[in-house]
Amino acid sequence: MGLKFTNPWWVVVGAVTGLFVCNGPVLGFTFGVFLKPIIADTGWHRSTASFALSVGGILGAIAVPVLGRMMDRWSIRRVALPGIVIYTIFLCLMGVAPAALLIFTVMFALAEMTSAIQTPLGYAKAISAWFDRRRGLALGIAMSGVGLGAFVVPQLAERLIERVGWRGAYVSLGLLTLVIAFPAVALWIREPRPGEGERGRVAAIAVLPGHTVREAASTARFWMLGATFFLVAVAINGSAAHIVPLLTDHGLSAASATATLAVFGLATMSGRLLAGFLVDRIFAPYVATFFFLAPIAGFAFLASATGIDLIAFLVTRYFGQRAFGQIYGYFFMIFGLGSSLGRFLTGLIFDLAGSYNPALIGAALALVIAVILVNRLGSYLYPVQREIAPDLVPAPAAS
Repeated sequence: MGLKFTNPWWVVVGAVTGLFVCNGPVLGFTFGVFLKPIIADTGWHRSTASFALSVGGILGAIAVPVLGRMMDRWSIRRVALPGIVIYTIFLCLMGVAPAALLIFTVMFALAEMTSAIQTPLGYAKAISAWFDRRRGLALGIAMSGVGLGAFVVPQLAERLIERVGWRGAYVSLGLLTLVIAFPAVALWIREPRPGEGERGRVAAIAVLPGHTVREAASTARFWMLGATFFLVAVAINGSAAHIVPLLTDHGLSAASATATLAVFGLATMSGRLLAGFLVDRIFAPYVATFFFLAPIAGFAFLASATGIDLIAFLVTRYFGQRAFGQIYGYFFMIFGLGSSLGRFLTGLIFDLAGSYNPALIGAALALVIAVILVNRLGSYLYPVQREIAPDLVPAPAAS
């Protein structure tokens, strides 16, 4: 299945399309949009609802390394296509979710766990295999699909909730994911065959250069990167998940608050495009420093009123592509755990303090620590590869 093509930019087109409805826009960025309607329907506290919605995020994060190993072994498409169908089924089942906390939590957990197939994992794996010299730009363009989705999907969810309720909205978003993501993966997302793509002869090597999972995990860089991604997720995703209830607490209508969240989505899209362009030219930790510190100004503004996805690029430059799916999966798991913890802690702090201000201050401090860590990574271990001499490329097997 899939179109026959040799231009690697078609992979980027497929990634932008699929990531438009990835788990970030569909479940992450709509968290705040659904939060108050669910509370109104169930009578739960904000921290209780945040906990129910965050448990699934933890399971989804744990599932990503498993999917990464499967993709390394069986190919992206063989894992992603059936996975998207299964995820759609569980998300649509939220349409019959009861107000019982335990059952609701289990049902949402299943939807979040299967949504791991719609993380950037498969899309980033494909792009990293097709591109080398322009990898940062290609990843930046692809990940802008997340920002575009964050601009559109929350506003769509808010309108759906008004018309068909929060249960019907989840069903609609599930069907939207299937209609958009499944064809995108089927047509455009795959690994390059020997000699294809920007990597050319490099792609023909039988064993790609890089660390095994065990080798990567034995290095200090692995744990520093893990801590960095965890802190960034707690700070940015934990805060972003509560933007809509924060703004409606201050008198904005749900529609206006959701529109403000849409601006966050556009900023995400623009930031990823800019970051992708820069990391091919500037040392990535320096780029990360700017983008990790930039949200602090926003936190200060929100408190007074009462990132970008570098994982794939940094994994390929510090640990290579030999076990990209698994290593990326572990980092994305850490990122997902941080996001889930951040959402829950932000809701809990609100219930305890009656304000989001302490959570925003804590998020700013977390980003400062993340910047310190990312600047201690050192030089790339796997920089841009030069063309390999013909005698180093395995000869094709005789037919």
